Amino acid sequence: MQAAETQQKAAQLLNDFQDISFLKIALILGGSVFIIWLIRRMLPYLAKRGPSQLRLYILGAVPVLRLTIILSAILWIVPLIFNITVQNFFIIAGAASVAIGFAFKDYVSSLIAGVVAIFERPYGPGDWVEIDGDYGEVVSVGIRAIRLRTAADDVITVAHDRIWTNNISNSNTGAQTLMCVAHFYLEPDHDAAQMRKTLTDVGLTSAYLNYKKPCFVVVEQLEYGTHYQLKAYPFDLRDQFMFISDMTERGKVALARVGGQELSMAFNAAPRHGTLAAGN
Repeated sequence: MQAAETQQKAAQLLNDFQDISFLKIALILGGSVFIIWLIRRMLPYLAKRGPSQLRLYILGAVPVLRLTIILSAILWIVPLIFNITVQNFFIIAGAASVAIGFAFKDYVSSLIAGVVAIFERPYGPGDWVEIDGDYGEVVSVGIRAIRLRTAADDVITVAHDRIWTNNISNSNTGAQTLMCVAHFYLEPDHDAAQMRKTLTDVGLTSAYLNYKKPCFVVVEQLEYGTHYQLKAYPFDLRDQFMFISDMTERGKVALARVGGQELSMAFNAAPRHGTLAAGN
């Protein structure tokens, strides 16, 4: 008797088979997939060829629109399949929660983190971020993961659930530029004021410089020498590595001209979130 009642309640969760419009469901799914595909192709195309001021806003709209379309499709399809009542809703939600909890815990954690990331925005398309040692541009934000393109042109997929356990370092947070740092190490016996002025002039005369942002030099005395950091902002964040190379190359020439002696143990330039490596 109890088994029969349970079977009857389960049957009531679904609409009659002949009343379910599978054609309509297929059209909703197909239309949603097509619209998402169109958004993922058209908006990056427009962002690449449109005004640079609007690039990050257009790219940032991609995950929001995709999430909106997916939720709309789900809300449209569910009533076509299930007999939605308050009681049935709790039955379906409870069963789904148990199944998801056991079978797809990590996957669902990434999905939930993806929804949180869309609204809290620790990163977005076009941002340059560092996650667990990987530094690159966010080229796409999916429901489960993001894709980073590094300076070496590698594409790294990072699950959203990293935001629960890892610090997310965002270099520009939606801005059109970011701070770049060129590092110089000199022998301690020199005129620091002269070297600082020389490096400032190097930054101010770069073709990549964003003149609306500050350009300055930070000096730090270390045990083995003097560390100079030339900090400035490129006009376009995509030029950051060319900007660093330009400041490094011309900085070496300018320092040599005024008598600055490089330390033989280290000389390197890196973006703000790059790794400093020693070299001869």
